[in-house]
Amino acid sequence: MRRGLRFAPVVALVWVLLELAVFVGVGRGIGFGTAVLLVFAASLLGLVLLRREGMRAWRGFRAAARAGQPPGPQVTDGLVGLLGALLLAVPGLVGAVVGALLLVPPVRRLARAGVRRATERRVSSMLAGDLFGPRRVRVRRGEPGAGAPAEPAPAAPTVVDGGRAIEGEIVDPGR
Repeated sequence: MRRGLRFAPVVALVWVLLELAVFVGVGRGIGFGTAVLLVFAASLLGLVLLRREGMRAWRGFRAAARAGQPPGPQVTDGLVGLLGALLLAVPGLVGAVVGALLLVPPVRRLARAGVRRATERRVSSMLAGDLFGPRRVRVRRGEPGAGAPAEPAPAAPTVVDGGRAIEGEIVDPGR
């Protein structure tokens, strides 16, 4: 079993207990009937947004594919929007708050960047380039690896091609 999935049942149980505790607390504060209506309204809003976000994600993906652009940004934006709408649609106050936050543009931007970083870590650099387009990388000279010859550090940075960014592939000579 994968490392992250090992804790899924525990996380699900903690989530359900948290939802129940928050619902009871809100129910005591504003009344049980009002709390039920609040959960129902959030779920209904989530269902409406789920359809809207799904259509928006599909249109963005198709537009990127038609234009010949990498679909990664549209896909990650769509995934974050769908997750936010899904959390709103599933009954629960904590999920509704988290889902609503994922639909707010600054939070959505942060979540989108996190999804992109996680995806880039888990897939090959060639696939990540196909998904998200050319990436900026920083190369630092460090300790030479096992079997790699030591190279002296250059006295001044070398400017290639007039300082413009050059599209390319990073190849690890040690592999």
